[in-house]
Amino acid sequence: MPINHFKLLAAALAFAVVLTGCASQPNAMPNERYDLGALSTQPANTNAAPMPPVKVLAVSAPRSLEADSFVYRLSYVDAQRTGTYSNSHWTMPPAQLLTQRLRDALAARGPILSGADPVRAVPMLDVELTNFEQDFDAPQQSHGLVAVRATITQQGRVVAQRSFSASAPAPTADAPGGARALAAASDDVIAQLASWLAAQPLTAGR
Repeated sequence: MPINHFKLLAAALAFAVVLTGCASQPNAMPNERYDLGALSTQPANTNAAPMPPVKVLAVSAPRSLEADSFVYRLSYVDAQRTGTYSNSHWTMPPAQLLTQRLRDALAARGPILSGADPVRAVPMLDVELTNFEQDFDAPQQSHGLVAVRATITQQGRVVAQRSFSASAPAPTADAPGGARALAAASDDVIAQLASWLAAQPLTAGR
């Protein structure tokens, strides 16, 4: 067998062993469920002008993030492949977790409406979740990565659009550590988004 074939086989076996380790943790209870935890409280900026009412739509996501699966990526083995923990899940799909987190954070800065509210003239924030995963740089080193694309529209006109991303180190190389890292990265992205939203020339509408 050619040497290159031996290398490919060894890499494939190593990848399979690591995937098995991530999928079934010996110290983890079956069917562990995680959320983003309590929203961290931050001191209000007394110099910031209050935002007008904003309609925050439910965060959308690609099909791979529509379930409650806990996604990880072993970048040090194959950066183009992802896996999911077999015994660890989110309490709800990541997009729903982020929707709650985003609305709670923005509510401290002004009135927040949902997509079900009949008011139409107010600014509308549409957020798409593009990445939400635990990325392993090494067997014992990982970080949480969150990325979104946000669009503000009002009365059918696009006011602004921007992408945001953030990463946070995981304290442990497992699902509990990944959950804490993703919560921190989510809060970072939301803080970036909130500052950007507050800087836009929004009007209250009628």
